Parts: sequence; C-alpha cells; structure tokens
Amino acid sequence: MTDTYQNTPPVPEQHREIATIGMGRDITRGYLGPLLVPQDRLLNRRGDDYRVYENVLSEPQVQTVLQQRRLAITQCEWRVDPASEARVDKQAAAFVEKQLQQIGWDNVTGKMHYGVFYGYAVAEAIYARDGSKVTLDAIRVRNRRRFRFDKDAKLRLLTYENMVPGELCESPYFWNFATGADNDDEPYGLGLAHWLYWPTLFKRNGLKFWLTFLEKFGMPTAVGNYDQAATPAERAALLSATLAVQTDSGIILPKGMELTLLEAARSGTADYKALDDKMDEMIAKVVIGQSMTSESRGGQYKSEMQHDVRQDLVKADADLICESFNLTIARWLTAWNFSSAQPPRVYRVVDEPEDLKQRADRDKEVAGMGFKPSLRYIQDTYGGEWVESAPPATNVTLDLPPGADPTGKPGDVTPGAAASFAEGTNPVDAASRMTDNLDRAMQPVMTRWVDQLRNLVEKATSLEELRDAVLKLQPSMSLDDYSTIMGQALAAAHLVGRQDIVDAAGGA
Repeated sequence: MTDTYQNTPPVPEQHREIATIGMGRDITRGYLGPLLVPQDRLLNRRGDDYRVYENVLSEPQVQTVLQQRRLAITQCEWRVDPASEARVDKQAAAFVEKQLQQIGWDNVTGKMHYGVFYGYAVAEAIYARDGSKVTLDAIRVRNRRRFRFDKDAKLRLLTYENMVPGELCESPYFWNFATGADNDDEPYGLGLAHWLYWPTLFKRNGLKFWLTFLEKFGMPTAVGNYDQAATPAERAALLSATLAVQTDSGIILPKGMELTLLEAARSGTADYKALDDKMDEMIAKVVIGQSMTSESRGGQYKSEMQHDVRQDLVKADADLICESFNLTIARWLTAWNFSSAQPPRVYRVVDEPEDLKQRADRDKEVAGMGFKPSLRYIQDTYGGEWVESAPPATNVTLDLPPGADPTGKPGDVTPGAAASFAEGTNPVDAASRMTDNLDRAMQPVMTRWVDQLRNLVEKATSLEELRDAVLKLQPSMSLDDYSTIMGQALAAAHLVGRQDIVDAAGGA
C-alpha cells in the first residue's frame, strides 16, 4: 500500500471532531429529533421511561447487593492530593478539601453512584462567595428523568414551560457522567438496570406462581355438586358457599361430572425455590461480580478470590465518580480561585491497609543487610512523629588500675590489678575481647562514612559527578574520632601488656 503522506501526516486542526453524533450524522439512530433517545432497546420498548428501572430497583435482592457496592465506596477514606509540591497547588488542594467537607462528600458520592445503576447521573452545583473566593454551597443530585440530551449531546432540563428541547444546562452549574455503554456516542450510558430487568421479572413471576402453589398445597380447592335441575340462583348460592370455605378458590360441578387435579399433587417446593435462588445469584453476579459476599457459599480460597473481584468493581466506581468530579467542579473551583495552580486530585483509598507487622519484619531483614531506612520512609510508612536517635557515643571507657597512665607512659602499676579496653573485668582472652570492643567502638564512625558515601552514589548521575562529590566531601570526613578511639585502644593494650608482665613476674 502506498503511503499517501510519505510518512509525514498533515498538521491536524485543533478540536476538530468528524464522527460527531450531531446534525443527524449518526446513522444508527435513524430519525433524529430535537432530543436524543437512549439506545437501550429494552427501554425503547417501554417508552424510554426510566420508571421501568425504578421498579427494578424496588426488588429487595437488587437493593441489597447494590447497597453493598455503594457502601463499600462511601466507607473508604477520601483524600485530596495537590498536583505538585508547589505552594499554590497545595493551597488549591486544601481549599477543595474544605469544600468537600462542608457539602458532605460521602452523601454526594452515594447518590451519584446510582448513575452506575441507571447509566448516567446528574448533579447541580450551587456556588457562594466567601470574601474573594468562590465556594461550594451545595451539590444537589437531581432525578435523571428530568433531563435529556439534545442532538449535539448537550444536557437539557425538561420543564413544563420548555419540554422540547428543554433548557440548556450550562457546564459550570451541572456535573454529569455516563457509564456502561460500549461507545462514546451514547450520552445516556447503559446501566446495571438493563441487565437486571429480566432476572427481576422472572423472579417476581416465579414468586407469584410459588405463592399460588403454596395456597393450593396448603388447602385443597372446595368442590360443590348440584343437580341438573338446579336453577341459576341455586348454582350461584352453591358457588358462594364454596368460596366462603376458601377465598377465591372454589368451583361447582353438576352431579355425575368429575374433575381431576383438584389438589396439588406435588409434595415439595424445590422447583420454585431453585428458580428464586438462581435469579438471586444472577442479580448478585451482575451487581457485585459474584454471589459469595451476599450468600455464604464456597471455601476460603473462592471467598478471597471473589472478594478481590468486588474490590475491583468498587475501585472502578470510586474512580468513575471522582474522575468526573476532578474534570469538572474541581477544575472550575481551582481556575476561579487559584488561576496559576493545577487542579488537585480527589480520590478514594480503596486498597486495604497494609499489614504493618509484615512490613516491619521485612524492614528488619533489610536492615540486617547493612541498610537503614530514612526518616521520611519511617513517617510515611508507620505514621506518627519520629526523630532520628543520637548515634552511640564514640568515647571509650577505660577501667585502668589505680595510678595507671592512660597515655601508655610508664607509671606505678599495682601487681594483680586488671586493665581492659571498654570492659569492667579482665576477659579470659584479653586480646580477642579488646579486638571485639575496638570493632564496636569504631562502628559508628565507619557507619557515618558509609552513609555519606552511599548518599553520594544514590544522587550521582555519572562517575564524574560522583568523583567530584567525593573530593568535595573528603575534607569534612574528619579522622578525629577515629584517631581518638584508636589511641585509647592502643593505650589500653599497652597497659594490659604491662599488667601481664607484672603478673608473670609476681607469679615467678
């Protein structure tokens, strides 16, 4: 195939949209009037009236599982993060967070979540003034049946005075989102109600037949026999008598005629109950992806796996609502009040909290490899207020004999007196013990040097940069502590040696 542009495409026109659904360009919709109708065929057959889906929502099982999914979002903590560490971005984030606290963000989220059920949701933002700031006075979630989309997919409010095409809903005042459709040409979305309609219908009809069956099984039908010569009035009186025995369950027959199946022949209710359970499972699977968290079924592994499935749905719902808010009201508030700031990000913390004990055990193992966590890591991971502890003292305590000179110069040493380096008693193997003590005393000095060099290596982007950083650091890497510790260790070793000579002479 020949490349028409020879690998150089033409410069695109800004904001140009070709496959728009406006102006009758969408061939899938047929005749296009002033207002778009939902492309939900099930809804189309019922006059595009969302009251059909409101009736679905009245089903107890639907309400139960949908409530599980909705409450799983609102119980999660919500946060507002600034777009960057810039001061103005932090101010914008703090301002938006304060607005959400004042309007009751959990309540707004719960009502907007019904958009997942119906396919779309609409809310109106009501603004106020606080000094020089434009603030949020309230967010009112409106009934979606009051709104339609015009042929340009713009939101319209239907009123008695303006039913067609309705009043245009200006963007700074209205926040809406759509979900569930498989393309962007459907502004109404396609909600869970579309998939719940048939399971709900089958369940309700099954329950109706089940109740009829229970009535027949619990009490047989009353039968009255009349003579062939009975008058219509006598027949009516007989029928009234049978109905008096059991409401709406009686028949009359001429004498000599027979009718079978007067009593329910079945002895159980498994057929109807199986249908009811199956429809409940289908409803649960449509709404929360499985049935185990609404019904106690399955082993632990299956329960954990399907819990993860529900968590995925909860996170998707939270992201849908927060993202649509971030692209609209959060952006407008930021532009009005902090013109140089980037809009903050509102989100829900859906992930379950980490097991800090496991994290601490892992950190302990990493520390055993010679690493230590930074102060910021400790604060971010474990919370609370932390400060770095002071490094161990590098001074060496000498337990010398009375009158001994710590400089190692000759002096009076009492025979039998003990001398050790950083120890209060003379060890069995003085040389080995003094070596271990010297290693412990030198550890803080060496650790500081290693940490300084490690920080340079982590920050350096090239060998040349690392070389220059080391040369710059070298003058500040003092040997004073090193020299002090080593001098004291040598003095102690000298004194212990002299003590050994005195002990040996005395013993001889």
